[in-house]
Amino acid sequence: MNWITISSEEEVQNIYNSGEYSIIYKHSPRCMTSLMAYRQLKSDVNSVPNVQVPVYIVDVIANRKESQSIASTFQVEHESPQLLIVKNGECLYDSSHEDISLHQTLEYIR
Repeated sequence: MNWITISSEEEVQNIYNSGEYSIIYKHSPRCMTSLMAYRQLKSDVNSVPNVQVPVYIVDVIANRKESQSIASTFQVEHESPQLLIVKNGECLYDSSHEDISLHQTLEYIR
């Protein structure tokens, strides 16, 4: 699984229009909880290389417009860190802070 950086609102719309599962991770480089969650997610992503779900990341500080677009597009309250599963323009699952787990997220998709 590769990390795909979200750096435009157009990319958010492309994810919204996709009929496939996508995982979006909203990350704040200024937050210790977010840094710990990101470190764990990177480790988890490397341990499940056979999963074919795109994993997107948005820096909520550097890409504030895109982060807000994700919240409004998928109708979720903004949190950071936050992990979303989206498909067909809907947020099917979201978790934040210490509840973030890629393994739990992938169980939801399967």
